[in-house]
Amino acid sequence: MQCAIPLRLRDLIAATMARVVASFGAASRDRRGARRQPVGLAPDPAATPEPVVQVYGARCSRWRGYFGVHTWIAVKPAGASAYTVYEVLNSRFRRFGSALAVRKRVPDAHWFGHAPELLAEKRGDGVDALIERIAQAAREYPHAGEYVVWPGPNSNTFTAYIARAVPELEVDLPPTAIGKDYFGGRLVATAPSGSGFQLSLFGLLGVLASGVEGFEVNLLGLSFGIDPFAPALKLPLIGRLGATHPNRRAAPAIMSADPSYDVASQYPAARSERR
Repeated sequence: MQCAIPLRLRDLIAATMARVVASFGAASRDRRGARRQPVGLAPDPAATPEPVVQVYGARCSRWRGYFGVHTWIAVKPAGASAYTVYEVLNSRFRRFGSALAVRKRVPDAHWFGHAPELLAEKRGDGVDALIERIAQAAREYPHAGEYVVWPGPNSNTFTAYIARAVPELEVDLPPTAIGKDYFGGRLVATAPSGSGFQLSLFGLLGVLASGVEGFEVNLLGLSFGIDPFAPALKLPLIGRLGATHPNRRAAPAIMSADPSYDVASQYPAARSERR
């Protein structure tokens, strides 16, 4: 007697395969044709007087995009006319000996052709204080003088460091954020969101549990997990399968910048760097 695959399991397998194909296809784009325009996730600073903090992630360039994402943090204090982006870049480390980049740039621009996803956002009252703490944590980042793609420290290690220092952001970094579980020689810390707990051996082996991330197991830098709060599976290479985390927002299906949002005038010195 033949056993039919349960409908829900069949749907999950189909969704998984679709995500794999989509992720791999996006990661293989030629960076020479990469777009840099914003995708419409960041409010126009000229029309937004309130303070804003946003955390983004996008697939890496070249072969790295098959495996993981690059993450960064954008801030705009109250009344500011442009965003400041905090991120860690391999190219900057090779060039200057410090991987930490703090610069004015479009926060929601494509990253080597890949549309970013908004991982967390805070606006309004009290956010200026969070921005000051982000700046302080960035100055204290202990791994600015080193960069290792796997298992870290890398750009995701930096974002997780900031998120732990400012837990009000409630960042749920995706399982494709390789390096988020690296925190040096320590064995115990809070989860990257700054809540719960995490055990990790140099980012290669570990486990975490928190009210933001759910439950995750790290094997050789690859994260597997489940989010029982916004039900979803977390898988390496693929990312999150299931309900969208309440803090997250993807780029609009039709991406059109506000015509009043003059990127060139607000970020005249902005230029791309390779991760």
